[in-house]
Amino acid sequence: MSNILIIKHGSLGDIAQASGAIQDISENYKSDKIHFLTTRPYIDLFNKNPFVHNVILDKRLSKINLVYLYFLMRELKKHNFARVFDLQNSSRTNFYKNILFPKATNETWSSSMTTLPKNEIKENFDKKSVLERFDYQLKISGLSTLNTLKPNFNWASSDISEIKKQYNLKKYILLFPFCSPHLTIKKWPFYNDLTKLFFNKFGEEFKVITAPGSQEINEAKKINAISILDNGKALDISQLTSLIKDSVFVIANDTGPAHIAAHVGAKGLSLFGKHTTAYKVNIETENFKSIEVSDLKNLSADKVFERSIQSI
Repeated sequence: MSNILIIKHGSLGDIAQASGAIQDISENYKSDKIHFLTTRPYIDLFNKNPFVHNVILDKRLSKINLVYLYFLMRELKKHNFARVFDLQNSSRTNFYKNILFPKATNETWSSSMTTLPKNEIKENFDKKSVLERFDYQLKISGLSTLNTLKPNFNWASSDISEIKKQYNLKKYILLFPFCSPHLTIKKWPFYNDLTKLFFNKFGEEFKVITAPGSQEINEAKKINAISILDNGKALDISQLTSLIKDSVFVIANDTGPAHIAAHVGAKGLSLFGKHTTAYKVNIETENFKSIEVSDLKNLSADKVFERSIQSI
């Protein structure tokens, strides 16, 4: 039995997208032990992943923190990894490669850099969609990829029957009007107008809810939707996944929950401005679609509502 390492630090949307690639790596190395290097928010989550045997914490401290770097490298070296699959493909993980395997080819360290097509620069390669890049990386590394292009994040869900009972959740429309503070360009401003349209159309047939993160609880009070919490705290990733999976419809900015919705088979819409495209982030599926506009401020609630009720 050999030890295989997968690296994926985050973010939440990226974690959901990588689920298919992680499954493919595991299924190509069924007789080996799969280790997973990630950051603190995803430790508990990946301890329940059926395709991972051991989770290693990377605190991602400064690369000039030599004490931390020493202990992290010592932890990684003790496993004598036969192969590393770098799904983060960042300057940090390339730095790790130069320490652990300075002369590595894709036979030892698989990354977008070590599998880059001949005569193509990384800047151009990175214009491809996320899942296309993962698929190319793994295929060039000799793996069969049955799941990479169609990630399944259902493994992350957990039992939320008590939460649903507390809020009397049966049929509900789930909104994610939030975004990272430094990415306000992703934020659609008309969720309250949309909730009025839903109420006028459906009355009490559907509840309109939201599930704020820990830093979004106060902001959620400005949205005309029921905030779903667990004893006053934000839902964890597994609880959030189940809430999304069981919804009638999801409407979200281009954030982590939108990617979860796409990869658990939920019906819904993600709203895109000029920051990127639905193609680039592979968010569209049979059930989950997108609306793309040049400026989210010009996307009316009426248009989002009309697209939504076609699927509800």
